[in-house]
Amino acid sequence: MKIRYFPDTDTLHIALADRVSSCSEAISDNLVVDFDDQGKPVGLTLEHYSQISDNRSIETLLPMAPLLQPA
Repeated sequence: MKIRYFPDTDTLHIALADRVSSCSEAISDNLVVDFDDQGKPVGLTLEHYSQISDNRSIETLLPMAPLLQPA
């Protein structure tokens, strides 16, 4: 997962997966979800981030535990 903030456009982008987006859906005026060709979400874009968030910083918790255990 990659989180990037673009101050020039006040946009926060969260890349959920390292796959190409094949389509995007606007959920609201400020939220866009990107999907791959199988319909799985690969990214989230929050427009006007400073107007949405109360925080000026992003907190992450690392290391992240594996979501799936090997078979």
